Amino acid sequence: MGELNMDDMPLPALFEQARKVHFTAKESGNGVDQEEVKKACRALEKCDEMVSKLGLFSTNETKEDISTTNLKYIMVPYYLGELTERVEHGDRVQIVKAAQAKLKEFVTFCEAMELVPEEELEAARQDGPKSNSMADKRAQKIARFKRQRTAESKLLEIKERKERRGRSTRASALSTPIEAGDEDVLDDDGEEEREAWFASISLALCKAFDLLEMLKKEEEMLLAFKERQLKEGDKEFYQEVLDDRAQRAEAWHRNAASRVQYTKPAQPITCATFAQDVLEGRANVSQMHEHKHQPLIFGPASLVGGSITSERERMAAQVFQPSHRMPTMSIEEAGLKEMEIMNKWQERNVKLMEEANSSWYNDSGKLPGPPQEDDEDDDAAQDKARAWDDWKDDNPRGAGNKKLTPCG
Repeated sequence: MGELNMDDMPLPALFEQARKVHFTAKESGNGVDQEEVKKACRALEKCDEMVSKLGLFSTNETKEDISTTNLKYIMVPYYLGELTERVEHGDRVQIVKAAQAKLKEFVTFCEAMELVPEEELEAARQDGPKSNSMADKRAQKIARFKRQRTAESKLLEIKERKERRGRSTRASALSTPIEAGDEDVLDDDGEEEREAWFASISLALCKAFDLLEMLKKEEEMLLAFKERQLKEGDKEFYQEVLDDRAQRAEAWHRNAASRVQYTKPAQPITCATFAQDVLEGRANVSQMHEHKHQPLIFGPASLVGGSITSERERMAAQVFQPSHRMPTMSIEEAGLKEMEIMNKWQERNVKLMEEANSSWYNDSGKLPGPPQEDDEDDDAAQDKARAWDDWKDDNPRGAGNKKLTPCG
């Protein structure tokens, strides 16, 4: 693009070359050549200057007054803002501010031409807390995304329509020769081109609003980064970043090395004491059937790894104890003990049911007590009871008490 002098190139040629670079940069992402991007930026700046000198647009005009040939030059600030954002420069803050200025210029001109949707204008006017609410931002994003999809569908439809018309035109040209005066009829697609550029401007507006929000956040982050650099110093800040990365890398490698021995699936550990031994390093997973239920020892590595040999070590081990009560038996032992309790309870219930079914009122109406030796004792007892009943009939209660007799 730099073979010809930009001053000698006409406006349409400059615009088309810059537009091709913009399309290539958009398709390839950050893989575009920086020299091509810078040349395209210079070409777009030249286009902007030529548009201003020629006076193609006026503030008194509306979108209906602009000719179809000049509609594409509305996109010059947008292309320049997007390509400026892709330039790699030492001072990123200046690049971000320059890109924001061009995008704002594009949005302002579209607003003057009544091309900006009313929803975006209302959102820009709101400066209160409502504009910062997540619900409003979400609704605005959804509406913007719908407009973007509509514009993309419109451009795709126009492209397909042109391709179909081109195929039909070529087929007709092969069968029927074109007479003089019919060329303009076949190539008269000015209204379609105008519709396509309006759809492109609508799509560019959606992308410009999103890019402005992103650049604003990036500018805030860069300014905060610079402020921190000024406060703490470049050397100390970078050293802190390097130390943080080194610590995270060491932690990752340490965790990976500790997980290597557990990569193969092992049998599940059902003993709480053995699981604690594995976690504390006193046993290995492979020793599942050989472990012994040793008492848990907390404290320095010398105490944990070895055995207690003195009273001093015993007292030190008792100091470093967990804040919670440790289990006194394994899961298997607890299950066996609970089964034993349940068996005893069931045996007791069976015994109680047997006693209930063989109670004293079911044993021939006999009272509980020692068995009767002979019938003579029964007769004597009956005679004594009858004599006592007869005496009570003859001597009523309180009959000989003179003090209870009332005075007459």
